[in-house]
Amino acid sequence: MSLLFDEIMQQPNVLDGIKRKNKEKFVQIADEFRNFGLDSIYFVARGTSDHACIYAQYLFAICGGIPCTLGTPSAVSKYGAEIKFSNTAVIGVSQSGKAEDVLSVIRQANAQGKLTVAVTNDEDSPLAKEAKYHLFCNAGDEKSIAATKTFTSQMYILAQLCAEITKNETLPALLDKVPLALGSMLSYIPASVAKICERYRYLDSAFVLGRGMTYPIALEGALKILETNKIRMKGNAISDFYHGPLAQVEEDSLVIVLAAEGPVYDDSIAMIERLHEIGAEVLVITDNERLAEKERFSIKVPNLGSDLVSPFFMAPVMQLFACCLADVKGIDPNSSAVLKKITITK
Repeated sequence: MSLLFDEIMQQPNVLDGIKRKNKEKFVQIADEFRNFGLDSIYFVARGTSDHACIYAQYLFAICGGIPCTLGTPSAVSKYGAEIKFSNTAVIGVSQSGKAEDVLSVIRQANAQGKLTVAVTNDEDSPLAKEAKYHLFCNAGDEKSIAATKTFTSQMYILAQLCAEITKNETLPALLDKVPLALGSMLSYIPASVAKICERYRYLDSAFVLGRGMTYPIALEGALKILETNKIRMKGNAISDFYHGPLAQVEEDSLVIVLAAEGPVYDDSIAMIERLHEIGAEVLVITDNERLAEKERFSIKVPNLGSDLVSPFFMAPVMQLFACCLADVKGIDPNSSAVLKKITITK
């Protein structure tokens, strides 16, 4: 279909190799985190990498009670702020490892003698060399303008690191099941996504909603669709959507709802019901079989028994939606006249 499609389909193999590639460093970072008495994490990233960090924010809080901040790198790179990191590990996440504002924060943390970690897909990148530890996505070249396999690899790395630091009893086993389950899903689900995208040939705007573990996927899914299809998209938290954005929804507006079984599942159901009352068209991506059967438009993803890992299935579905919709619209999703694959933000 396209280079983008090929890269989406590579994700099970990419995720399967991450633990082996980084296992020793996961242990070293976790040991240092505990031995130094650290109790918080400061993430620095941009764009898609930001969304991977939001996923990690939820995961570290839920699994270990560890508060995580999504940093403001321009405070350092542009405003010259001196951040007081205290008992904090600083983790910079960048696909290319060339984000200069992220690099400036890592340098400042190094100068304070703090634990610094880089997550990149380039072992020779400036960020990989600057941080004390480098965790490697090992995703191979990603040439399509839209980040796909590097996004899920970033999430998977941060999840494995969380499992090691928090010593959570259930997360490691869940993560070990993801590559095989994702490979199985990708063997059949592209055809379903392609079929449903035919309906949206003339789509020019939509919303993507999630909450908790699916919130970062709502943000990332909207980004994937807008950057490949050149249409207006917005990702929102279900909880925030009631506070204003809901007013933009009209009859027949498309709203994609990410509904994973778990603590926030009831919130997804309540939002779906409200959207139906308005007359919106609702596309539900869910791991709940009964909901998938009930809704007129739905895509069913695997359920491993916890929404902590549901993003690894919902993110590729959103990527496929972006890819298949571009195919329906006759758009090349692999390149852009205005976007660059590597953005070096200062």
